[in-house]
Amino acid sequence: MSHPNAALTPRARLRLARLIVEQDWRPAEAARMFMVSERTARKWAERYRLEGDAGMADRSSRPHHSPARTPEPVVREIVVLRWRHRLGPVQISGRLGVPASTVHAVLVRCRINRLSRIDRVTGEPLRRYEHPHPGSLIHVDVTKFGNIPDGGGHRFVGRQQGERNKRATAGLPRGQDYKPRTGKAFLHTVIDDHSRVAYVEIHADERGTTAVAVLRRAVAWLRERGVVVERVLSDNGAAYRSFAWRDTCSELGITPKRTRPYRPQTNGKIERFHRTLADGWAYARHYNTEQDRRAALPGWIHFYNHHRAHSAIGGKPPITRLTNLPGHHN
Repeated sequence: MSHPNAALTPRARLRLARLIVEQDWRPAEAARMFMVSERTARKWAERYRLEGDAGMADRSSRPHHSPARTPEPVVREIVVLRWRHRLGPVQISGRLGVPASTVHAVLVRCRINRLSRIDRVTGEPLRRYEHPHPGSLIHVDVTKFGNIPDGGGHRFVGRQQGERNKRATAGLPRGQDYKPRTGKAFLHTVIDDHSRVAYVEIHADERGTTAVAVLRRAVAWLRERGVVVERVLSDNGAAYRSFAWRDTCSELGITPKRTRPYRPQTNGKIERFHRTLADGWAYARHYNTEQDRRAALPGWIHFYNHHRAHSAIGGKPPITRLTNLPGHHN
């Protein structure tokens, strides 16, 4: 494609060249007609004589030879230092005696100029994946949020007022220090790998029986939307290592998979969803009671699935990837 300021498009170059080569126009006259220099007119005419119509196409401005380019052995050393030691351009420059600007250019060219793109444990580039269709893999996990006392939690009203609200909330259990405990809400979350559609339930525990019941309801919820679950990925929590989990997956025709120990990045999609859940729902605004916050969850999940633009799927809501929704193509 021609750049925005190009005087001639490929079609105009062809007309110019044909006037000179086939109709015997003088280059100066043709150049005047197309408002370009005579040198440019001669260039396109000569290229037309040698290559014909194909010679009018755009060419890369990259030089055939780059004698000043960083040698490949130096590039490899820069990449190794970046991967294994996570060093910045200045530190790599000091070790190799190469200008920091050159190091940065190499890192950009190799797409490792941002440390966020490199795995913190292995030092290797992050390998991102996405399963080909809805239901091919779902991610499951549990995240916890502290319950809110009546009047609001400390994130919005401050520590002192938050403690007073705890003491004023009726029915809270007391710890060994006789201080009230609000307890935790256990959110069992399910994410479809391809579409990022989410299913969430709030419970009082993270036991195996609870996780199994959530899985059954999530699979049924997805089936209502035309999605057949094939695999489920979980961490190595006790609930997902239980015989009940294994037997339920077998009954539902699902292959259970688990992440590598101490590697939450393997289940990164649902970990990222937990952060979105916290920012968009749990701590998005002041809730006067825990019941108010829980009542707001279904509405937020609907917003997330049906209206919120998701950056990982082209800025569209997750539900748009469930192309087999009933009535979707009507």
